Amino acid sequence: MRSRVPWPRVLGWRQFATAVCQASEVLELAIACIVSAAAWVYLVSARGGFWLTSQRLPGTAAGRNAGREPGTWPAVAAVVPARNEAQSLPQTLPALLGQDYPGEFRVFLVDDNSEDGTGQVAAELGEKSARDGGAPLTVVSGQPRPDGWAGKVWAMAQGFAASATAKTAYEGTTAKYVLFTDADISWERHALRDLVRGAEADDRAMVSQMALLRAQSWWERAIVPAFVYFFAQLYPFRTVNDPRRATAAAAGGCMLIRRAALAEAGGLEQIRGALIDDVALGTLLKRTGHRIWLGLTTDIRSARPYPTLASLWQMIARSAYVQLRYSPLILAGTILGLLLLYVAPPAGLIAALIAAAAGDGGPATVAAGLAGWAGWALMTASYLPMLRLYRLSALRAPTLPLIAALYAAMTADSARRHYSGSAVSWRGRAAGPT
Repeated sequence: MRSRVPWPRVLGWRQFATAVCQASEVLELAIACIVSAAAWVYLVSARGGFWLTSQRLPGTAAGRNAGREPGTWPAVAAVVPARNEAQSLPQTLPALLGQDYPGEFRVFLVDDNSEDGTGQVAAELGEKSARDGGAPLTVVSGQPRPDGWAGKVWAMAQGFAASATAKTAYEGTTAKYVLFTDADISWERHALRDLVRGAEADDRAMVSQMALLRAQSWWERAIVPAFVYFFAQLYPFRTVNDPRRATAAAAGGCMLIRRAALAEAGGLEQIRGALIDDVALGTLLKRTGHRIWLGLTTDIRSARPYPTLASLWQMIARSAYVQLRYSPLILAGTILGLLLLYVAPPAGLIAALIAAAAGDGGPATVAAGLAGWAGWALMTASYLPMLRLYRLSALRAPTLPLIAALYAAMTADSARRHYSGSAVSWRGRAAGPT
């Protein structure tokens, strides 16, 4: 009669199976860390220098006298879409109207059916600026949005049309450039001069600058620099500025566009349903053969506050799933990519340190630790220039994995909002082009 297997032997097999599973998990973590470290080597060395903050206009604070002065300063018309911006305008509109620009400059503010007296506030500020010698202001009353148009793009189109009917004083023609900006953007007096100088000197159909976002509250300091960092990783500015590359983007708070180039590209109607209008506009211009430029600045700032996590979450979740083209497959790949790139390296290093402290570190554990350290070090180093731009402590750089995990959650929530029908696009409008 066959004897039964003794309990110690059974326990040994169970321990063996557990050890195999644990070894498999460590091996998977090591592989993830190695892949992540290799990806970071590529990103830092070959992704258009996305992590650098050196793409600046000649003649700005980075080198004020480097740009060539145009022989004749062309006329510029600024278009400001505004919806429920009565609180922002007193902080921002006077600076725009008071630009120190040698050429003709006019501002067209589109009051997009505001409920807080935005149009009246703008008109009063315009009258005061005119008495002080500022640029003329025209307040355009927004019309109902047609089917197929996104809210902000429709407001932009109305301002663009109004500017087209206004003739310049000295030539009797429309302004050569149109400046699309937002109601919450604050301008240094010389900023428009620098934009036009950059466009004229380098023959760019579009010159766009990423406004310095507000980073005053605890949550703003934690999340805002990473927002710009991730944007630059997705659209490396140096690659956007290379006419030989297809990558295109822009920053909606500051887009100086040559009117003729926009007309040649088919006008704003070509992007009428775009919820991310700036990237769509940059893509339209570059796809039709025009040269564009995108860079960073400290001379143009966003005054809009995002003091709480909830407000920042809303700002990011509003457009994250739109950027992924409403694709569940791309959504899954993006979240997995964020976890692999940002979360796996510190997880590998921490796991290796714990194993070493317990005296239980095999080759896979060592590999996970070394690769995790390399990946974490590279991402930390790549985040430092952005923190310097925002004048924040370098000690924040190692926390980038935590912020990336938070962004992954915001991206997933953006998809949830879309499918639940609770998504919001521009200033309280329901998302969607209709």
